[in-house]
Amino acid sequence: MKNPSAPKKITWIIGLIFGILGIIGHFAAVPFLAEHNYTLLLFGFIVLAVGTTFKEV
Repeated sequence: MKNPSAPKKITWIIGLIFGILGIIGHFAAVPFLAEHNYTLLLFGFIVLAVGTTFKEV
């Protein structure tokens, strides 16, 4: 099994943005974000997980 590595900065920023949008959608009454808040959080987590698993991402 490979050792995890730090994701590239752009990958980390993209994952962070999706996570923040998901949190905002949970607590604020923004229609699109409220409908997809868990999907946005999941996508942000997946981006960060892929970024730590693969070295080139």
